[in-house]
Amino acid sequence: MNHTTAFESNELIDRLPKHLKQFIKPQDYESYTPINQAVWRYVMRKNVNYLAETAHESYLSGLQQTGIEVDQIPSMYGMNRILKEIGWAAVAVDGFIPPHAFMEFQAFKVLVIAADIRQLEHIEYTPAPDIIHESAGHAPIIANPDYAEYLRRLGDIGSKAILSDYDMELYEAVRKLSILKEAEGSLPAAISAAEAAVNRLQDMEVELSEMAQIRNLQWWTVEYGLIGSLEDPKIYGAGLLSSIGESKSCRSEQVQKIPYSIEAAYQSFDITKPQPQLFVTPDFSYLMQVLEEFSNSLSVRKGGTRGLKRLINSKMVGTIELSTGLQVSGKFSKTLVNDDNEVIFFKTEGPTALAYREKELIGHGTANHPAGFSSPIGKLKNINLAIEDMGPVDLKAYNFYDGKWLAFEFESGIKVEGLNVTGIRNIKGKLMLIQLQDCTVTYRKEILFSPEQGVFNMVVGKKIVSAFAGAADASSFPNLYDVSQTTTSKQVKSEATKQLESYYQSVRQLRETSLRSQEVLRTLFAKVKAEHAEEWLLLLEILEIAEDDDLAFEVQEHLINLMKKRPKIEHLIREGMEINKIIEASQ
Repeated sequence: MNHTTAFESNELIDRLPKHLKQFIKPQDYESYTPINQAVWRYVMRKNVNYLAETAHESYLSGLQQTGIEVDQIPSMYGMNRILKEIGWAAVAVDGFIPPHAFMEFQAFKVLVIAADIRQLEHIEYTPAPDIIHESAGHAPIIANPDYAEYLRRLGDIGSKAILSDYDMELYEAVRKLSILKEAEGSLPAAISAAEAAVNRLQDMEVELSEMAQIRNLQWWTVEYGLIGSLEDPKIYGAGLLSSIGESKSCRSEQVQKIPYSIEAAYQSFDITKPQPQLFVTPDFSYLMQVLEEFSNSLSVRKGGTRGLKRLINSKMVGTIELSTGLQVSGKFSKTLVNDDNEVIFFKTEGPTALAYREKELIGHGTANHPAGFSSPIGKLKNINLAIEDMGPVDLKAYNFYDGKWLAFEFESGIKVEGLNVTGIRNIKGKLMLIQLQDCTVTYRKEILFSPEQGVFNMVVGKKIVSAFAGAADASSFPNLYDVSQTTTSKQVKSEATKQLESYYQSVRQLRETSLRSQEVLRTLFAKVKAEHAEEWLLLLEILEIAEDDDLAFEVQEHLINLMKKRPKIEHLIREGMEINKIIEASQ
């Protein structure tokens, strides 16, 4: 197969906004070592063998539909060529990416696949996202249309969920731990310190943000979901499908099975440990039903004071939408509320953009509002008709007319005085923005805006109907998400590792040819025994193609001795031998 090392796009990837494309990296297929390929093959052979009976029926057919082969690590190019047929795409990224970015990729029907692969030492499970988890776990199930639409919808809702400082701190801590655990040569003290940081954060009692609740839903469905009956559920979660340990242990009676419901949004998890309970959905359609129920609690649908305050606490770019449809995107820094806890004034700091129906208003991008934006909202005092509901005759009667001096007071007590320059209306003809010169805005004794600050753009709207993370128009903030400063590291190979890789490659080449020299195999076996006494996976690969009975017996005996010496990997060796039908399951 011709694998590419350059990133190749397609129409699904082309439509991604710039702030997501910054996370895409070339897969660099040639960097996968023969040991990486053997790890992939072992996990896939074992999983396909076991999951044929325990995974959702979509899994095996989905492997074929998404272009994933058992014998070799998939290439992004090959996967995309086939994923295109079901309306999805895949891109390679560098480990964990920010929560919103991950969700937004999903909303665009693009799978993010960490291109790295777990080390042999972590063959059963790794907290780091890797190509086994992402491609062999996530990709096959999206061939099911019901599940694929749930995944897209979850990403769409999740990308708008508001997060907190705590969420970002936890993300960075988990990313650092996953990188250290997979980096060859990481000091035990460094790993312990990173684990302690993750545990400290996970043990903190904090109010769950919207993003944390979405993350919980993602975890208990997309990552660790079971489907069917409580008595005999099938596996569909990628974390289970890609873990050769938990895919089996999850079905034991020790793991509690709970009917899936909205309660999953409030059930936390520990990424470093096996899960003590799992949620079972009756079918994929029910996932969407719960998601819709949950979405009704989010600020994107409720807006209001709570939504705005969540944006302020997040300290990230977010958007509010007013009852006129006008959208304001930026980092919100201040709000004033009345006695009924309704927002009467808001303020952003730094670059801000205005939009309508997710399209930036011409002349109101971040270049026009580089230092922030502020405005009162609500109804006017002693006027029953809201500004947005006024027709041309009403606006003229109340002096809301271009070139007229305006002086009015909101019910909240905020006063506005200035020269009406112009107004912007929405598609329905409702006024949604008024520009004033020589304008002064006051609240009690506080000056909220003064003439020397320039033209005052006052939004028109009775209330905030929606508040969500991110920008209304993605093009307004091309650098919306920061790329983590904690980067994955490439291992520095020792001569012994390079030598071992060459042995793996030799066995791979022998397996792929019809001329399997038993003498070459015997020589390789002798070298492995002498130079790499703890090696087991390569011996399984030798045993698989050993046609000489004496050689097969010697390799088998050596592996049995290894099981006695290394009890922690005994089950891995035994299961590898069982897959090859070399040893009886009961032995």
